[in-house]
Amino acid sequence: MSIKLFVTDLDGTLLPSGQQVSDENIKAAQSAVSAGVTVTIATGRMYKAALPVAKALGVDVPIITYNGALIKTVAGEVLYSNYLAPDLVCRVIDYCREKDWYLQIYSQDELYYAERNKYAKAYEADQQIKGHAVGWDGLKEHTAAVCKLLSITDGAAETDARIAELRSVFGEVLSPVRSKAQYAEIINPGVSKAAGIRNLAERLGISIADTMAIGDAENDLPMLKAAGHSVAMGNAVEAVKKVCDYETGTCAENGWAEAVQRFVLEQQ
Repeated sequence: MSIKLFVTDLDGTLLPSGQQVSDENIKAAQSAVSAGVTVTIATGRMYKAALPVAKALGVDVPIITYNGALIKTVAGEVLYSNYLAPDLVCRVIDYCREKDWYLQIYSQDELYYAERNKYAKAYEADQQIKGHAVGWDGLKEHTAAVCKLLSITDGAAETDARIAELRSVFGEVLSPVRSKAQYAEIINPGVSKAAGIRNLAERLGISIADTMAIGDAENDLPMLKAAGHSVAMGNAVEAVKKVCDYETGTCAENGWAEAVQRFVLEQQ
């Protein structure tokens, strides 16, 4: 097995939510890069929230953000984008307002929400970013270059119910997906980390057979299935563990560094 492209999720995989990358994981990433492996990020995070992590790793390659809707280099060059249509964004805003669901949108890599309530505050703390409270009508003024929308709930059951309702109401024009127990992400059909990996591998001239992906959550499933090889974190949900070729330690135990050592460096 020869891995040339190693693609990692962030939260719950490379780093505990809201925390810094550990020294062990940084060292492992640098060792992989020194061995000629391209190490990159595929995340549901917005670009500006993923960029500090990429810089901490010393990764100077394109990073896959917004669950694959935007691929952008560390230097800021956009290589790929898949934005939601402004009129569709407005329809989702109206529906969530009617249902009294919390909703935030990402326009031109800025975060907007109607009000800064408990959901907004928790998200900002987790992602270490700041958003803008603009009111429901104000959200409709920020529909340009929207990679995704996010509705935050109080738990997995509520998230799943919300996703099912969105699919029923909007049909095939939207692709809602659960990325965390409380997160219902709303993106365009065809957008996924898997598509992001295929796009990036092609750009880098790397066969998909020589790629490896690592993750922990349901929104990682497409990329784990698409990559030539896959690793589940020890803290991954069961659905992820079932489809992966290998399993490593938990995020808290620096299972990411363990995976790089066992499945990348020792196989070179």
